[in-house]
Amino acid sequence: MSLILASGSPYRKAMLARLRLPFRTISPDVDESPREGETPAAMALRLSVAKALTVAERNPGAVVIGSDQVATFQGRKIGKPGGFEKAREQLLSFSGQTVEFHSALCVTDGRRQETRDVVTFCRFRQLSEEAIETYLRLEQPYDTAGSAKAESLGITLMDSMQSDDPTAIIGLPLIALSQMLRQFGIDPLIPGSVPAEG
Repeated sequence: MSLILASGSPYRKAMLARLRLPFRTISPDVDESPREGETPAAMALRLSVAKALTVAERNPGAVVIGSDQVATFQGRKIGKPGGFEKAREQLLSFSGQTVEFHSALCVTDGRRQETRDVVTFCRFRQLSEEAIETYLRLEQPYDTAGSAKAESLGITLMDSMQSDDPTAIIGLPLIALSQMLRQFGIDPLIPGSVPAEG
C-alpha cells in the first residue's frame, strides 16, 4: 500500500507533509469546467472525487487523496484572479462581506471511497483601496481562489473565520482527512501504517 496525493498544488503538498506520512504526488488530468446548474459545493465534491479516482485507476492498491476548493460569494463561484486588476476587484467586492469556501475531500483505494465537504466562512473587514493594493503588491495571491492567502498576510484582511477545521481554508482539511485516512488503516500516530515509498 502507498499513499498518493492527487494534486500538483504546492500548498496541498505542504499541508499533507504536516502529517509526517510517506506519500507521493501525482497531478491528475481532470477537466475542471463547471457543469450547468451545478452548485459550488457539488462542483468541489465532484472534482475531488474525479481527481482521486483518476489517479487510483492508474495506481492499483494505493490510497489516493483528491481535494478541490471552490470559493463562493453571493451564490456565485469565485475563481483564481490570475492578475492584479481581477484580484483588486474581488477584494473590493468582499469588503465587509462573507465569502464561503468549500474544501472537498475524497479518499479512495479504488474499491471504496469516503468524501467530505468542509465549509469555511470568511468575514472580510472593511477594506480600503490602499490596504488592498498594498496587500496585493506584497502577497501577489493570483493563484488563490478569492485572492486572500489566509496562511500568510491575507489573514489581516479578515474580521473572522468560522469552520470546523482551521486548516480547511488552505485547501486540505487535515482534521477531516485524518479521520478519513483512519477508515483506510492509515494513522500518523501509528508508525508503519503506511510503508515508506521505496
